Amino acid sequence: MYMKKRAYSKYTLEAINLLAAQIKLGRKERGWTEEETAERAGISRTTLRKIEQGDPGCALGLVFEVATLVGIKLFDDPVPIRTQLQHAEDKIALLPQRIRIPEVDDDF
Repeated sequence: MYMKKRAYSKYTLEAINLLAAQIKLGRKERGWTEEETAERAGISRTTLRKIEQGDPGCALGLVFEVATLVGIKLFDDPVPIRTQLQHAEDKIALLPQRIRIPEVDDDF
């Protein structure tokens, strides 16, 4: 089955490449090999290479985990993150669970 290649915006690709470069830099500054870093993250070396090359198909959780391992701060302070997360969850709880398209009555 042929799969259409996904298109990403320029901004998204630049952000992915920036994070990938920061991960590679963090790993090298720690003096870790690809193999050692991959083992610490519980992933294969191939996956680590994809992350460091900025492959947008890598799982977000894996990318964040590797970034955390090499010392990249994803957010400034974890306390506001928890507060913002709680705020977002509270707002989501108030919204309907399903979004239904209203039926248009165009019978005049």
